[in-house]
Amino acid sequence: MHLGNDRVICAHELHDGLIVDPGPTSCVDTLIDALGPVVPRALMLTHIHLDHAGAAGTLARRFPELQIFVHELGAPHLADPTKLVESASRLYGDAMERLWGDVEPVPEERIHVLRGGESVEGLLVAPTPGHASHHVSYLSTDSGDAFVGDVAGVRVPPHEHTLAPTPPPEIDVERWLDSLHTVAAWDPAALCLTHFGRVTDVEDQLHRVRTSLLDNADLARGAGEEEFIRRLEAAGLEATDEVAAERLRQAAPTDQLYMGLERYWRKRAEREAAA
Repeated sequence: MHLGNDRVICAHELHDGLIVDPGPTSCVDTLIDALGPVVPRALMLTHIHLDHAGAAGTLARRFPELQIFVHELGAPHLADPTKLVESASRLYGDAMERLWGDVEPVPEERIHVLRGGESVEGLLVAPTPGHASHHVSYLSTDSGDAFVGDVAGVRVPPHEHTLAPTPPPEIDVERWLDSLHTVAAWDPAALCLTHFGRVTDVEDQLHRVRTSLLDNADLARGAGEEEFIRRLEAAGLEATDEVAAERLRQAAPTDQLYMGLERYWRKRAEREAAA
């Protein structure tokens, strides 16, 4: 219920207060209400973007025993979110508080660093960069479900239409494609997306996000921002409905998708010119 709207952001509770991606502080009361008597005891973060992990510090303050697991590159920004908030503020400006709420620090002693290859709480951990350099995914050895954050795309149920979320500043198309191979190699029973929900058409979903990533990257290189936005939003409306298309734009703003891919191509050209 982000900003009062369903099907935009979800958190996944595995068992006994083990939560993957609690979402932003602006939704934290919804999360706590949904948990009922269950006390959150561990957060497994796929990455530290505010729509996924913004509530980590707030929850850590409310629940003194709560432990937080995150990739080593994201850990310093949980302990001191100053740079994270500054970066997000450049994207969201005056809407920061309304969208995400407070971003509080997490006590360092409760942050557990992941590098990939671990097994934690019955979950296998794999680095899955591309959307963010510090993105990880988790595979449940019990259910076979994969908790994949943003790597497997954004879709609004019941529709299958999928977008690869490509906001700045860390989009890397090649590493993202490798990460999709990593997830596929798990042969998971389902993909648990933050945007939105659990999907069982695993192979088709991975194909959709791969296609979106490659097609949108080509479009961003060949078209300006206005044309990019027009075509993505028209495709979203055609493939879903007016309400779902609005949810899709809320979860994956098309101007940010362009900005991330434009920066990817610009930085790649700079590297090639310097080589």
